[in-house]
Amino acid sequence: MTDVSSRPTATRPTARLALLVASGAAFMSFLDLSVVNIAFPAITRDYPHTAATTLTWVVSGYAVAFAALLTPAGQLADALGRGRVFLSALGGFALTSLLCALAPDANWLIAARFVQGGAAAFLIPAGLGLVLSVTPPERIGAAMAAWTAAGGFAATVGPAVGGALVDWFGWRSVFVVNVPIAALLLLAGLRLATGDQRHGDGLPDLAGTVATGLGIGAIVAAVTEGQQWGWTDWRTLTVGVGGAIALAAALWRSRRHPRPAIAVGLWRSHSYALVNATAFVFGAAMFAWLLAGPLWLDGIWHYSVLKSAGAMTIGAVASMVTAVLAGRAPAGRQRLLGILGAVMFAASTLYMSTGVWDATPALWQAWVPAGLLGGGGIGLLITVLGTTAARSLPPQRFAAGVGMNVTARQSGGALGIAVLAAVFAADPGAPLTAFHTLFAVCAVIALAAALLAAVPTRAEEVPA
Repeated sequence: MTDVSSRPTATRPTARLALLVASGAAFMSFLDLSVVNIAFPAITRDYPHTAATTLTWVVSGYAVAFAALLTPAGQLADALGRGRVFLSALGGFALTSLLCALAPDANWLIAARFVQGGAAAFLIPAGLGLVLSVTPPERIGAAMAAWTAAGGFAATVGPAVGGALVDWFGWRSVFVVNVPIAALLLLAGLRLATGDQRHGDGLPDLAGTVATGLGIGAIVAAVTEGQQWGWTDWRTLTVGVGGAIALAAALWRSRRHPRPAIAVGLWRSHSYALVNATAFVFGAAMFAWLLAGPLWLDGIWHYSVLKSAGAMTIGAVASMVTAVLAGRAPAGRQRLLGILGAVMFAASTLYMSTGVWDATPALWQAWVPAGLLGGGGIGLLITVLGTTAARSLPPQRFAAGVGMNVTARQSGGALGIAVLAAVFAADPGAPLTAFHTLFAVCAVIALAAALLAAVPTRAEEVPA
């Protein structure tokens, strides 16, 4: 992905402009994840003849495309020019958002979400690489803190923004709102393409990229549809095994290709490889929990959209607070905080799987404690994973490392949404049982993430 070893001199106004526009794009792309979760119950009501398991692709399709294209997107930005790719991705994100808003049926919406996730994948590495390439070395830490905060702030305000939009204008508005935001960022960032430099030495591995996308998508499809098809049905086995073969082929090519689709070279750092494994595992539980929340509030407690948004904000604010605390913690305490975060999340989901959580609304007795525990745990662990990933790699590989860490989390998240769909399909007539089962599964996954976070690491660095 992006290399920042050779950084051209830039005036501070240019660096500030790049940071402003890239942070705005990161805010928009990560906001789209949380607002769609809030809008999901309304989407299911608008498409009553489409199976709920199929509609989960509205969420997981975005995550699959995002994960598959993130690494090659960074390489393509290096090869063609970061500013050009970034501005093109902004335009693409606006266009695909409009396609989502105009979707006449569920298949159209799912297809548009796949393409939108691909556009978002180009926004992140191109924008981050652009910021790092024009920012003076002494200000990179501050720039990265601001860029990261934009994504965290998106997760915090996402439920409130999404709830208001859905309640006032309908679920299509959560996609329409991206169009003017992207247009403003595009106009503000036109100067960034001036004098754009190309740093890469070729295009990314196209075959490996396709294999990565097909592999992740097929495995997610097998888990999503397996309950309906049957776990031993030839379709489930064919899609699942085919996905595993495609992903193995992508990994094999990535070990040998000079511009791999998956940055496996970064895994030479034991610490970094462990961080990505933890991010993948925890991402599965986190994404399932974030989507299950609005579904529970809507389907079990029958909350309005705005009331659901307010309830979801509790966990989001807790996550932001603990993320700030974790970011300020000494390096020696980071691993303990990561373990604590995973255990807090596991405790929250285990509590949600008990009989205390039933059809009777219990905001203060049930939701608030679980939201504070779960959201606080997310803030601790995600911050620790990002910080550890950065410290595990040399500075010139930082952008690539951030991208790979996001890829691992998104891939795990797509699988987590598939698990949610499979659990609900197993108990279509007993939603309360399905939710309790899902939360118990999330607790087990979170404990597995805690065990991974507790594995001792050794000092080992990836070659520059």
